[in-house]
Amino acid sequence: MHEEIITHIEDPAYLETLYRKNKSDFKKSFDRVYPEVQGNKLAEFWQERLSYESDSIFWGTKNELWLVALLSLIAGIFIKFPAIFSIDEEFFYPRNTSIIALTALTAYFVKNNKLPANKIFMIAAVVLISLVFINSLPNNPESNTLILACIHLPLVLWGMFGFSFLGNEPRNYLKRLEFLRFNGDLAVMSGLLLIAGGLMTGITLGLFELIGLKIEEFYFQYIVIFGLPMVPVVAAFLTQNNPQLVNKVSPVIAKLFSPLVLVMLVVYLSAIVISGKDPYNDREFLLIFNLLLIGVMALIFFSVAESANRNKNQFGTWILLFLAVVTTVVNLIALSAIIYRISEWGISPNRIAVLGANALMLIHLLIVAKNLTKTVLHKSEISTVGKSIVQYIPIYMVWAILMVFILPLIFGFQ
Repeated sequence: MHEEIITHIEDPAYLETLYRKNKSDFKKSFDRVYPEVQGNKLAEFWQERLSYESDSIFWGTKNELWLVALLSLIAGIFIKFPAIFSIDEEFFYPRNTSIIALTALTAYFVKNNKLPANKIFMIAAVVLISLVFINSLPNNPESNTLILACIHLPLVLWGMFGFSFLGNEPRNYLKRLEFLRFNGDLAVMSGLLLIAGGLMTGITLGLFELIGLKIEEFYFQYIVIFGLPMVPVVAAFLTQNNPQLVNKVSPVIAKLFSPLVLVMLVVYLSAIVISGKDPYNDREFLLIFNLLLIGVMALIFFSVAESANRNKNQFGTWILLFLAVVTTVVNLIALSAIIYRISEWGISPNRIAVLGANALMLIHLLIVAKNLTKTVLHKSEISTVGKSIVQYIPIYMVWAILMVFILPLIFGFQ
């Protein structure tokens, strides 16, 4: 859309039509191209118009509301399949929950971005193949490859969600950064909706209990379970149409937690030495270590995505650099631990998965740390760091595909 804005910057009627088609996308695209058209009278008008923050909430068009309602209804029906068709819940939910939630989000952006038929077909093919394959795996709850496939499948589907979000600009790294920011905003909005839903649940159950009616089982079976799949779709709808609702909250969270997490990591590493605990001989400890690593990396990437198109913050960039360095140390410890475990006890699906993930994250962290160093030394902009983050993400997608579709075959579904 940003190319259309530049091309038709002197055509007010065309710009108005473009704006009404997708107000949120127009605003984000205009913010990116404004430095190129600054000084143009029509561009200055649009800058003032789009910068004005209204207190009112935009509830989208009637078609958007129907789309959200339809997707929520379909997701709710699918999540109730075990009750409708007497399917084992332990079989169904681990395999299909991510498919239901992320496919609904993907469908929302497929429709909003009016993707061409070839892209829709590709997304549908990936979702359908994933659905068939994951549900075809042997029903063995002890199977490590089944567990790994269920863990990595959301990452594959998240890639399709991102592809639908990027629309007709899949190679635009600024759009990819926008997708990362959107994920942060989506998480915040989803959290708020869940908190509000939890409060409503507590109040509703309490009121009915006062009059002697026990509705807990009915409420959780038909209201809560049916309503949970609606949360990400409704959150995406609200965030897309009203970015002002959370776009000031997410940067605050990133700036607040980055230094806190840095201090926590340093203290934690010191405590490991004092306590004598190590990830080399303690499998559960290594698992927690890797979960910590993933969480901190997500914080770094989200913080960079938030900073890439904002005013320079040298202190914040230094914090991110130190955080990247300390996280690299954590990654090296985890990587050495899994190599040690492989040398001692041999290869297994879990060890292969952890080894590959740690190696990929280490390379990514080193690239990010290198670019952050250049940024603090004023040799490059923070946008370079953002570019290095989003260009590497497809590699994670390839790894996730291998873990879902290839690893179970190699190890005979063990």
